[in-house]
Order: sequence, then structure tokens, then C-alpha cells
Amino acid sequence: MGLVSPPSRTPTSRGLVMAVAAVSLLAGCGAGPGTPAPGPAVSVAASPSASVPLYIPVAAAGGPSAEALMVCGEETRANIVRILALPSSPGTAASWADKLYTCTYALPGGALVLSVKEATGPDAAHAYFQDLQRSTAGAAPIEGLANLGFPAFQTPASAVFVKDNFVLTVDGAALPDTLGPHQVTRAAFAYQVATTVLACWSE
Repeated sequence: MGLVSPPSRTPTSRGLVMAVAAVSLLAGCGAGPGTPAPGPAVSVAASPSASVPLYIPVAAAGGPSAEALMVCGEETRANIVRILALPSSPGTAASWADKLYTCTYALPGGALVLSVKEATGPDAAHAYFQDLQRSTAGAAPIEGLANLGFPAFQTPASAVFVKDNFVLTVDGAALPDTLGPHQVTRAAFAYQVATTVLACWSE
């Protein structure tokens, strides 16, 4: 089933919310929050294609959570391929430092960076989110139905959401102004990717 071209309005529009919800339901999530990462303990490394395991195996103690690992997982990669109608799965490179898990996708037009900050609790996550919003140029709150009930903000190239003790950032600043055959804006693309990750976290 093909994607309907998202409206050329800001991600706060009801139409885009419904489109993203449909994408999330179509994509599905193979493993929900709390699912342990399989495999032996190894360092986080780059993955050349979608043929890698669903989650990159990491050390059980002190490594990123299963929720964080989802941003570099098979479902997120498949959603990116679907939204942009890519001919093949993009390569990824991941890192873990200071409780921040970062996954960088090598897309044809540039890098897409997804990151998850794992705070000690919801209050710490909200404080981190608020500091990030204050320090981010052009940050504007995502309000109404479009925030899906979570504190969130956007820029012309990114989307940031906070849920529980996680702060999710999708940054498309290195990408062209529009992407894919439907000419999705960077802001709409970042929003779509972020909300599909949130849908996985909510399962």
C-alpha cells in the first residue's frame, strides 16, 4: 500500500497526524518496550544494510535500552524507506555516550540523525527537554492533536518529543529542504519518523 503525499502544511495539521497514524499502523513494531536486546555483548557499530539483526547487540550492563535501540532498528529503517520510497535500505552508524544513544542514517541527500536521551526519570527528562528547547534556534511547540499528548517542539528541520524518561530527537538539518517523490519537507519528515518511533514505544 503506497503512502499518500503529506499535506504541505506544518506538522501541526490534523491531516498529517492522521497520515502518520496510518503509517505507524501499517509499519507495525516487532518488539515493544522492555524487550531485551538479543545477542552477545559487543560494542555499538555501523550496520551496512537492513540485513543486520533487529537490534544491535550491546553490553547488558550500562548499554542503551531496547526503546532507545528502536531508533536504529528494522522497523524505523523500514519506515524511512517507505516514507521516502527509497530503492534500498540506508546504512546506519550508532553510538552510545553519556546516556545518549545516536543513530545516523546515510540517506541519498545527507545524514538523518535520530537520538534518544535516557534520563533518570520523567522529571529529569522534562528538564533535559526544556533545556534543549530553550537552546535550539527556531524551536516552536508542537501543540494540539499533533503532539500526540506529549511535550514536543519542532524546527524547520527537526522534531523533539519527550515520553517517560526518554527524549527523542529526529534531526534532518543535513538533508535537502524537501525529500522523496512526494517532496516531503524536512520538518514533516522528521515529525513522521518521530511519531512512528513513539508508536512503537506505546505498543
